[in-house]
Amino acid sequence: MTYCLSKSIIEKQLTKAMTLCKESDILTSDNETTITTPDNRIVNDENAAGDNTTENESGGNSDAYYNRDLQFGKSGPSRIRQYFTRGFTYFLVLAAGIAFYYALQKLPNVSDAFSKVYQVLKPVVYGFVIAYLLTPIVNRADKILLPAFAKRNMKDKTAKKLSRIIGVVAALLLFIALIVALCNLLIPELYKSIRNLVVTLPDQLDDWVDKINEMQNNETTIGALITTIVNEGTETFMSWLRNDVLAETNKLMTNLTSGIISFINEITSFLIGIFVSVYLLFGKERFAMQAKKTIYAVFKPRNANNILHITNKSHQIFGGFIFGKVIDSIIIGILCFIGLSILRMPYTILVSVVVGVTNVIPFFGPYFGAISSAILILLVDPVKAIYFIIFIILLQQFDGSILGPKILGDSTGLSAFWVIVAILLGGGLFGFPGMVLGVPAFAVFYYLAETFINGKLAKRHLPVDSSYYRPKSFVTDEGSYVPDDRMPGARSSEENVKEPVNKRESRVKSILKSLKKKK
Repeated sequence: MTYCLSKSIIEKQLTKAMTLCKESDILTSDNETTITTPDNRIVNDENAAGDNTTENESGGNSDAYYNRDLQFGKSGPSRIRQYFTRGFTYFLVLAAGIAFYYALQKLPNVSDAFSKVYQVLKPVVYGFVIAYLLTPIVNRADKILLPAFAKRNMKDKTAKKLSRIIGVVAALLLFIALIVALCNLLIPELYKSIRNLVVTLPDQLDDWVDKINEMQNNETTIGALITTIVNEGTETFMSWLRNDVLAETNKLMTNLTSGIISFINEITSFLIGIFVSVYLLFGKERFAMQAKKTIYAVFKPRNANNILHITNKSHQIFGGFIFGKVIDSIIIGILCFIGLSILRMPYTILVSVVVGVTNVIPFFGPYFGAISSAILILLVDPVKAIYFIIFIILLQQFDGSILGPKILGDSTGLSAFWVIVAILLGGGLFGFPGMVLGVPAFAVFYYLAETFINGKLAKRHLPVDSSYYRPKSFVTDEGSYVPDDRMPGARSSEENVKEPVNKRESRVKSILKSLKKKK
């Protein structure tokens, strides 16, 4: 009797407990519950009750389990994903190596592809160059016109649009007027010079032949030597005409035809580039903002800021050099025209333009213009050619010592040695444009290298000025700078080596402070 009573009581308690458990599971199936793990950590789970019940207990609990939100990636990357990522990295490295090897094997084809793309986009390149050259004029027009329009209470949008239209039109008119003026000066002078050469050259050759014959008739050593030179020169010239010139006539005609076609294509690209430059000048602020936004979107903020800094520095170097060199060349051309007019030289306008244009090329440009012009004058009057060479030497000395530093200043920061290297490298790779733009481009790379080196030295607390690194100055193994014995306040190298490191560092700091104060 007691056993049956206790059994019925236990069954009732178990039934009541199961009912309570089912009710609690249903109430908490959509709520967050707290689960204590074996290592006494408390974990919050949105559907913990659904995870702790089985389908045998209730059909609704399985629905609550499968209806909860899916959660991925909370247990970390799987082993398969790790293997896949590692294998994909190996594949990319291998593919890059194969692509690089293939590019080296097909380098001529790659260069041909780039040259074709460049030929197609050449009008756009011309447009960028023209827009860059005309930007200062447009900016100057905005600075003058916008305040004037603001005084008349004109709307900002209308004032900016009208100012930009006036600036672009004025810049283009000035640019076209300059080109037309140069053509009007050069073409007639070229025609006159060629006509004079054709007319006067035979008479000059006859005079030279007569003089040579007179020398040959004289039975002297010089006459015999001249006779031998003339005979050998004549034979060499005739063999050159028979073997080279006549055999290469078809090739010369083909090159002449292709040269004329290339010249027409260049003129067409240039004219299209003028129209492209108009759109660039009207939307230069918008294009600049889009480029800046793209840089910040693609690169990290620090790298983006470095790119923008390099861009601004490049603009300063290129702009200062190009605009300063153009102004300097215009002044040199005008001074050359005045000097040649006073000296009554032949081909005054043509020679002045040649000297002014070639002066754009640093260092070698004046010599190119002087040699070609001297040859033209030599055919007319050898004495005047000597006077011309003396005049050009004096003019270039004035340009290099007085005029050039006043206009250009230290826009590139390069020494004469690096200027020569930049001109040779740029001219060898890209021809005439490389000779003009090689110096500012090299100046940008020089600035980047100098910034990198100075940054490394500053991190090591070493002086960045090259004057501190004299023959007897050195840096200890501990990283302390020891100046040269000839520097103010410096000791001998032996005393520096024997001196303790901490005392040496303090002495170096005091020497550097004294040098800064003296500066």
